[in-house]
Amino acid sequence: MAIDPLVLVFLSSGLFLGWALGANDAANVFGTAVGTKMVSWQTAAIICSICVLLGAVFSGAGPTETLGKLGAISALPGAFMTALSAGFSVFIMTKGGLPVSTSQAIVGAIIGWNFFSQKPTDTTILLKILSTWILCPLMAGIIAVLIVQLIKFISRRVAIHMTTLDAIKRIALIVAGGLGAYALGANNIANVVGVFIPVQPFPTLGLGNFTISSAQQLLLLGGLSIGLGVFTYSRKVMDTVGSQLGSLSATTALIAVISHSIVLFMFASRGLETFLLNLGLPTIPLVPVSSSQAVVGAIIGISILRGVASINWAVLGKILIGWVLAPAVAFIICFIGLFFLQNVFALRVV
Repeated sequence: MAIDPLVLVFLSSGLFLGWALGANDAANVFGTAVGTKMVSWQTAAIICSICVLLGAVFSGAGPTETLGKLGAISALPGAFMTALSAGFSVFIMTKGGLPVSTSQAIVGAIIGWNFFSQKPTDTTILLKILSTWILCPLMAGIIAVLIVQLIKFISRRVAIHMTTLDAIKRIALIVAGGLGAYALGANNIANVVGVFIPVQPFPTLGLGNFTISSAQQLLLLGGLSIGLGVFTYSRKVMDTVGSQLGSLSATTALIAVISHSIVLFMFASRGLETFLLNLGLPTIPLVPVSSSQAVVGAIIGISILRGVASINWAVLGKILIGWVLAPAVAFIICFIGLFFLQNVFALRVV
């Protein structure tokens, strides 16, 4: 069955959001490595693009389903404006060099759609998502501190030549960055295509004994758009995170990336959720958390160990302002945009 060209037009906003996410959030995976000159930007971009696509396709379903419950957008024009609003707000912040939260932007846009359509926002899901805005940086900071202490403990007992240690750090940064990019794709692909999942814009494709659902096609396209964003517009934000927020060595840069990756994986892993359930323990919600918050939380945790004077408070203040502005701007743009689509272009947005 042929795909309606209008579907691709409406889907363009989601792909734009994916591009903006890649441009912004690649810094959270490789910014510290690039900022410390341990990995070149070109190498980081290639590895990040490939791994983020793999994460989106193979592990992105869980968080995507949760985000879809926050606002069940059933009209394609409504999903288009919701994604466009989030993408445009992220683009504005990225242009200013701020590592804003794409997760917060899409939540603000969805609530804008709910408000315009007079549909109730699922408060249980919303509170679950809001709780992660606190848990995410806090967990990343705690994990970073624990890793720092573990490395100090090991280094006092194992002597490694400086040349060997430098090579190990470079390899570890690349591996950690790749895993971080995979976790980024798995967790944050929900921000890119989550609002389109209920609409199911694509027919199911049959390839021999295999079928590719509409949701799987969306995950693939979203992952590709994130990779494109990494290649075309990520360098400026990498500089902000990698070299301006706090003074990082190659070791602490590695710790920041590892901490960030662990946190994103924890909020995206269905396997971890099942494991905790089997043990009778509280589960970690499968929601798209802020990659920016995770890496900034890790950097702050490391910086606190070295003394709060090592933190660039002016840059941190700008980042916090970006986190607050992103959902607010997305909400306003979405509400106004939906009004124009419905009343000027006579499109059904609800």
